[in-house]
Amino acid sequence: MKYTHTNIAARDWKLLSEFYIKVFKCTPVPPERHLAGEWVDRLTTLKGAGIDGVHLRLPGYDDGPTLEIFSYNPSDFRTSTGGINRQGFGHIAFLVDSVEDVLKDLLKNGGSQLGEIVVNEYKELGTLTAVYAADPEGNYVEIQNWKKNIHAGS
Repeated sequence: MKYTHTNIAARDWKLLSEFYIKVFKCTPVPPERHLAGEWVDRLTTLKGAGIDGVHLRLPGYDDGPTLEIFSYNPSDFRTSTGGINRQGFGHIAFLVDSVEDVLKDLLKNGGSQLGEIVVNEYKELGTLTAVYAADPEGNYVEIQNWKKNIHAGS
């Protein structure tokens, strides 16, 4: 198991990213993300959601955890009941060998599942298997696994 990223849901992902680049010397990790579709709806439980943003390499790491800054469209941040698109820190993410096994363990230990387990292929990055869940206090966690495509990046 390995820690992979921390997400911030931002009003303006470009402006917030520039802040972290300038102030904390983070560096962008391409490609920018522009996510939408039925798989995003199933993962987030938000109907018709669009997600735009970027991952930023944290200072001191060559291939380590990133800061993921996303803006959601529509940007109706949920503050009283929460939601995967609430403003502020959104979730932490862990890279695992088996999304299903870790989700089972999370549920067995008092956590809860938010959306469905989804599998989505990114042409440039590989195949993502992921699910959003919550810890016993309601903090969001993404459980993910990446399989590199043979042709990714070529």
